[in-house]
Amino acid sequence: MNQMDQTKFCCSVCLDLLKDPVAIPCGHSYCMNCIKSFWDGEEKKKIYSCPQCRQTFTARPVLVKNTMLADLVEELKKTGLQAAPADHCYAGPEDVACDVCTGRKMKAFKSCLVCLASYCEKHLQTHYDVAPLKKHKLVEPSKKLQENICSRHDEVMKMFCRTDQQSICYLCSVDEHKGHNTVSAAAERTERQRELEVSRQNIQQRIQDREKDVKLLQQEVEAINQSADQTVEHSEKIFTELIHLIQKRSSDVKQQIRSQQETEVSRVKELEEKLEQEITELKRKDAELKQLSHTEDHIQFLHNYPSLSALSESTDSSSINIRPLSYFEDVTAAVSEVRDKLQDILREEWTNISLTVTEVDVLLSDPPEPKTRAGFLKYSCEITLDPNTANKQLLLSEGNRKVTLMNQQQSYSDHPDRFTVRYQVLSRESLTGRCYWEVEWRGRGVYVAVTYKSISRKGGGNECAFGLNDKSWSLDCDNNSYTFWYDNIQTPVSGPRSSRVGVYLDHRAGILSFYSVSETMTLLHRVQTTFTQPLYAGLWLHYNYGDTAELIKVK
Repeated sequence: MNQMDQTKFCCSVCLDLLKDPVAIPCGHSYCMNCIKSFWDGEEKKKIYSCPQCRQTFTARPVLVKNTMLADLVEELKKTGLQAAPADHCYAGPEDVACDVCTGRKMKAFKSCLVCLASYCEKHLQTHYDVAPLKKHKLVEPSKKLQENICSRHDEVMKMFCRTDQQSICYLCSVDEHKGHNTVSAAAERTERQRELEVSRQNIQQRIQDREKDVKLLQQEVEAINQSADQTVEHSEKIFTELIHLIQKRSSDVKQQIRSQQETEVSRVKELEEKLEQEITELKRKDAELKQLSHTEDHIQFLHNYPSLSALSESTDSSSINIRPLSYFEDVTAAVSEVRDKLQDILREEWTNISLTVTEVDVLLSDPPEPKTRAGFLKYSCEITLDPNTANKQLLLSEGNRKVTLMNQQQSYSDHPDRFTVRYQVLSRESLTGRCYWEVEWRGRGVYVAVTYKSISRKGGGNECAFGLNDKSWSLDCDNNSYTFWYDNIQTPVSGPRSSRVGVYLDHRAGILSFYSVSETMTLLHRVQTTFTQPLYAGLWLHYNYGDTAELIKVK
């Protein structure tokens, strides 16, 4: 039977051959269970309809098996009748449809690159049975078969032009592609397939390499976590020990104060009791003398006076030496001094601790130093000058980014961080990690420097001057030459004159580089060392009033 015949014996609900067929009053037939389930869903509305014609019935029809139709279906099954294709076998909008099917089209099972058509499983059978069709190239269903047709000659493109790198038909090879390097599409595919295999091998090798790297990184993460956890545990233990030590010292001081308090109070009480006894004795003596003074018998008076007038030895008043306003206050001052010293130590050491933490860097390789100004600008940092460090002859302006040497002192307040003799100033910001900044200068010249914060500030000795000690590095720029200074050792530097100098710092890697900046960047001098503390940018103007240097906002 043909497909149209099959559909007559299929249930329109399940799309399968009828099972226990029943006919409802409108004449349509369904599987017994299918129509029951359908009407069960309409039970609440008390209106029952036919799934095909939508005729409604106010009373639910009684279903009786149609034995004649059931016998007919069973007989037809024996003759090879199959169920109609389920909906999922038909081609939807996104599917490739069979080009042979009429009416509702089935999904394509294969596409033929020779016929340039797509076939469902049924219509593809001839490609398996007919000898000439067996040679055709079958591929997965494709909507792009027309892309294999030459738009100019309407022929299948079976060739490839290597000169123009495009697919062509045989007419193209003798027409507009005449004289070009042309091969069959199969030959080009073979060549490209070889290249593809090499590419895949390279990719697979890279995948293996990257997977190894991932495992290494995973191990690194475990190591980092383990190290961090152990360090946190050890740090907490150490700080706990410090806290216990301080608490022990606090308890010792408290106990010592209480002990001394008890001793001193006991001494005072002892003297107080002596004085109270003396007062009592003196009052008794005074009463006796008073009574004697009222005696009228002269002989009796003279007889008793010598014994009554004699006084016991008085308590030494010099032993009562009250020190005004000061008992244990000096202890408070001493403890305060300890606190201040501990705070200073913690403040100084905290910088080293913090720097040590931030220097933990487990990247497999450090990024190389940039080659172009654009590369350096990725590390540009906003730096301002600290007024508390500026020599009083220096005027700061442009939001504390520009410094000018003046011939009169500025009204700066005294500050321990201020340079008193050298015309120098430091940045407010500390520099760690990777940083880049530029200095524009005008006048006789400037020292562009980096330094540890611990550089001396008082006086005009080398210990205060950028580059003349082991705490600072400095490039001396003037109109005629460059000179690099460190630890009072000078190194002549050659390079193009420029009023702008770029400074690149990689603190962790210990790299400090100075560049002459103009249309291009020219390396003037590079330092490779180990930085043990955070650095600060510094400027030192030559002894010429009106000279300026400015930290430029780079973009």
